[in-house]
Amino acid sequence: MNSIYEEALAAVHSVWHRKWLALAVAWAICLLGWLVVALIPNSYESQARIFIQLDDALAEQVGIGVADRKRDIERIRQTLTSAVNLEKVIRSTSLGDRIESPKAMEAAVLSLADNIKVVSEQDNLFNITAISADSSLSDAENAKVAQAVAQKLIDIFREENLSGNRGEMTETLEFVNGQLAQREKELENAENRRRIFEQAHPEMAQGGANSSARLDSARSELRGVEADLVAAQSAAAAMNGQLAGTPRTLAGAGGGASASLARAEADLAGMRARGLTESHPDVIAARNQVAALKSPAAQEAASGGGVPNPAYSSLESMRADRQATVQALTSRRAGLQSEIAQLTAQALDNPEAAAEAQKISRDYAVLKDQYDKLLQDREELRLRGEIKTEREAVKFEVVDPPTTPRAPTAPNRPVLLFGVLIVGLVGGAGAAFGMGKLRSTFATTAGLERTTGLPVLGAISQTLTDSARRLRAKRLKLWYGGTAALGGLFVLLLAVEFIQRGMVA
Repeated sequence: MNSIYEEALAAVHSVWHRKWLALAVAWAICLLGWLVVALIPNSYESQARIFIQLDDALAEQVGIGVADRKRDIERIRQTLTSAVNLEKVIRSTSLGDRIESPKAMEAAVLSLADNIKVVSEQDNLFNITAISADSSLSDAENAKVAQAVAQKLIDIFREENLSGNRGEMTETLEFVNGQLAQREKELENAENRRRIFEQAHPEMAQGGANSSARLDSARSELRGVEADLVAAQSAAAAMNGQLAGTPRTLAGAGGGASASLARAEADLAGMRARGLTESHPDVIAARNQVAALKSPAAQEAASGGGVPNPAYSSLESMRADRQATVQALTSRRAGLQSEIAQLTAQALDNPEAAAEAQKISRDYAVLKDQYDKLLQDREELRLRGEIKTEREAVKFEVVDPPTTPRAPTAPNRPVLLFGVLIVGLVGGAGAAFGMGKLRSTFATTAGLERTTGLPVLGAISQTLTDSARRLRAKRLKLWYGGTAALGGLFVLLLAVEFIQRGMVA
């Protein structure tokens, strides 16, 4: 412990003995460090936040979903810091005052790109940050430039989001209108070709140009009619079989012989079921009644008497409907077969004209479909464009306007100045201590004894004359003055820094 204490005292004595060297090194380090800190330009930062409403029921009704608008806004955010937009920012602010060549503009764009950030805090909330640290400008000018850059970015964001959509829709509509005009001319030419063809071939005038389509349609319809005819014939045959098994008339529901016989037989069977014997008077009377009614009932059945059967009448009317359906389908099949034969004959008589008619008809149909589709697309685009440009105009809102920076964000000059002062003092002390180590001197007798291994009998203190003491005191005052001047320069630099900040505010 004593050795450590002695070493510390020796180090302090060595530094104090060479205090002028320590002070000179400290001044050199501080002056150089403070000069470097002074050359670092202050960076002033301006921030702004913008909000864009994405929910719109009307836009969703025409197919403009939230995801589509998110993609549009994200695209605008990514292209906001493009070279073209940054050049607009430079030319509209004081940054472009000293731009005289394309190479200088390119360098300014690259520098500005590093000092701009557009961050999406949420899906529809954006934070714009602009930094200005131009060493050729004063602090106040850098603060104004940072605010101007942030404001211009907001203006460009609004223009890209609103007028950009409007311009994009206008260009799209112009393209669609041009395509419509082209299709309209082609459609008119196709109509003229069809008119000329029909004048040259009157036999094709009444649908001849569509003979191939008509032939295919007729054949398809014929196949359907034949299938329906087979089904109708099967239904009519089933109806005839059902009608054959249904009686035309029914026995009378009043006092007919057949009905009376049935009741008498039912009564006789009931008596026998109750256990009455054949010799019972009621059973004998019932048998006699059944025997008496059998002859009249047989005569009634032979003469065809009875009530008409309603089921038979209903089936008969249904059979008539089935037969009418079969006759109608048969007539339609004959007509289609005749039409198919006629169209086939026309194609065989003049195959070149039929092929030309088919080609003209096909071209006209394709052009007509394209024209109708473009008309529909144009109306949808027009509606979407009106909604995007008119409805979204009220969705853009600046939540926080660009701030006016009052203090630089970087560097932290007071901390840097103090750090340079500490480094200078430590460097000066280190230089003095190192110089003491290089020289073969000893601050204490214990150190001399440890180094040489010989006993030290004693030490003689330094004795100064009066003039030497006065000279020493004068030099010490000068050293104190130099040290105080170093501290004063540090305080002065701090004061200048805060005065500059006050001038910006």
